Amino acid sequence: MILAVLQARTSSTRLPGKVLRPLLGEPMIGRHLERLARCTTLDRLVVATSVDASDDPLAAYCESKGVVVFRGALEDVLGRFGAAVAAQGSVEHVVRLTADCPLADPAVIDACVRLHLERGADYTSNTLERTYPDGLDVEVVTANALAQAVDEATEPFEREHVTPFFYRRPDRFRIVQMTQDRDLADRRWTVDTAEDFAFVEQVYAALFEADPGFGQDAVLALPFERIAA
Repeated sequence: MILAVLQARTSSTRLPGKVLRPLLGEPMIGRHLERLARCTTLDRLVVATSVDASDDPLAAYCESKGVVVFRGALEDVLGRFGAAVAAQGSVEHVVRLTADCPLADPAVIDACVRLHLERGADYTSNTLERTYPDGLDVEVVTANALAQAVDEATEPFEREHVTPFFYRRPDRFRIVQMTQDRDLADRRWTVDTAEDFAFVEQVYAALFEADPGFGQDAVLALPFERIAA
C-alpha cells in the first residue's frame, strides 16, 4: 500500500491557524485535500496532527470530511509521522506532504511516486536539487526506512523535520532526486505568511472555477507570480 501522510497543525508561529483559513469558502486544508484526491498513485491518505488542544478544530474538520486523522506528539514530528503510518496497517511506501502547500500538483506527486517505484529507491524527493516551486514539495520513502529513522534518529532537527535522517546518510539509503527541465526554484507557492496566503487566494480566484484540478502550468501562465525573497 502507498500511504500519503499530510502533516498539519494550527500552531504555526508566522501565520497561526493558516490551514483553517477560508479559501473560496472552504478551509485551506480542505482545498488541499480536494487536490490530493486527484492523485492516482495514492492508496490511502491520513492527516497527521497533534494531540494539542489547538488542533482540535483541525481534527474535527478533517473527520467531518471523512478523512482519517491521526494525532500524536506536537514537537516530535517524526514520531507522530511514524505512528500515523504504523496505525494504518500494511504500508510499503509513504508519501510525505505538508498542509502549507495548497497548490500541490497531483501530476507532480504521481510522477514522484512512479519514479520512486521505478528506481527502487529508499527515499525520493523533488526538494534536494530543487527545480520545482517551493510549495510543490513531494517526498516518498519506504516504510522500512521510515521505521529505521523513527527508531534511530536522536537529533532534534531530525525529529522535527522527518526526512533529514535519509538524505544525510546517502551511503546507507538509496536516494533519488526528481527534477524537471525548467528551473522554477525561485517561485514561492507555499504558505507561511499573510502575503503567501494572498497569492494563493489570487491563484484560486483566477483558476479554480474553470478548472478545480489546475496544475503547475496553469499557475505559471497567470499574469502574476510570487518569487522567493
